[in-house]
Amino acid sequence: MNILRLEDLVAQGKVANQRVFIRADLNVPQDEAGHITEDTRIRASVPAIEMALKAGGAVMVTSHLGRPTEGEFKPEDSLAPVAKRLGELLGRDVPLVSNWVDGVTVQPGQVVLLENCRLNKGEKKNNEELARKMAALCDIFVHDAFGTAHRAEGTTYGIAQFAKVACAGPLLAAEIDAINKALANPKRPLLAIVAGSKVSTKLTILESLAKNVDGLIVGGGIANTFMLAAGLKIGKSLAEPDLIGAAKAVIDSMAARGANVPIPEDVVVAKTFAADAPATVKAATDVADDDMILDIGPKTAAKLAAQLKAAGTVVWNGPVGVFEFEAFEQGTKAIAQAIAESSAFSIAGGGDTLAAIAKYGIEKQVGYISTGGGAFLEVLEGKTLPAFEILSKRAAG
Repeated sequence: MNILRLEDLVAQGKVANQRVFIRADLNVPQDEAGHITEDTRIRASVPAIEMALKAGGAVMVTSHLGRPTEGEFKPEDSLAPVAKRLGELLGRDVPLVSNWVDGVTVQPGQVVLLENCRLNKGEKKNNEELARKMAALCDIFVHDAFGTAHRAEGTTYGIAQFAKVACAGPLLAAEIDAINKALANPKRPLLAIVAGSKVSTKLTILESLAKNVDGLIVGGGIANTFMLAAGLKIGKSLAEPDLIGAAKAVIDSMAARGANVPIPEDVVVAKTFAADAPATVKAATDVADDDMILDIGPKTAAKLAAQLKAAGTVVWNGPVGVFEFEAFEQGTKAIAQAIAESSAFSIAGGGDTLAAIAKYGIEKQVGYISTGGGAFLEVLEGKTLPAFEILSKRAAG
């Protein structure tokens, strides 16, 4: 994918004395008192800002926060806490600017934070008049918010369309590179782990990956539906019997290419869905009518771990069991450790996956951790994200 990158412009000396508008993802969780409880996204946005400042740009940064009503300012929608935290991380004052669409005053070497972009009327629907006004504020537009790359909004698409120059910031560029490495030009074998409670929410991902991967590991409620498709009984486990046909189609599509969907050989079951429910390991053929499958068994986990260690590339989306409950975490733990020990390039995304990575402390061993939930899933579905599309269009001139 050919896109212009901020670092290229910096290297060419094209940022000095230019007005640089950065669309970051600063949508961080806050408590009821408005204190930021987790600042990963703010920290991740710092490299782009520092790069533009050091190159002598006059820097404006904006982001959405929550789901405000356009045109109606409420104190809880303000980026004020973000401006404070950003200032601490940059070691300088970061003024917050409201009502900025018609003009912003910022000097080279300075940075300002523009109030919540979703307060502007027309942002969500990518209103052309708004997009042109925002584009007029800058000489260079930098998209550095992968978490919003699947949305065509004013600050993610429209401004890129009309700005003099539109490029990707380091965070977005890293996502593009990791996705290309994992899906466009993977080192094989390419294994994908797609897990979650429902096949229906991940069916298009499963169908898309089935055309490309060498092994498709399914987990959670999704695996239960695939077990039904393989003729196994699953007791009272979570599943979608109406999607057995779709699961069979994925298995057949893979088999036609000599690839496979490993069906669990053993499982961990309980009679109730509870952290203290007694856990029993059973062969996949021995699940009783009143059993609930809450994890893969040790034999299955060992087999999958061996496959992951021998892989060239691993794409991971979703835990394979109820890893939040200690008795049902062994499958996800084994998968996480196998990915950590594998020499494969690994890319992981999705909230539960990131929680598992944090729980087992393998952040440093995963090749790339994607920050955008919905955007990551749409890439796995084989969709071209609007942000990627407009940036490559602009790069092509």
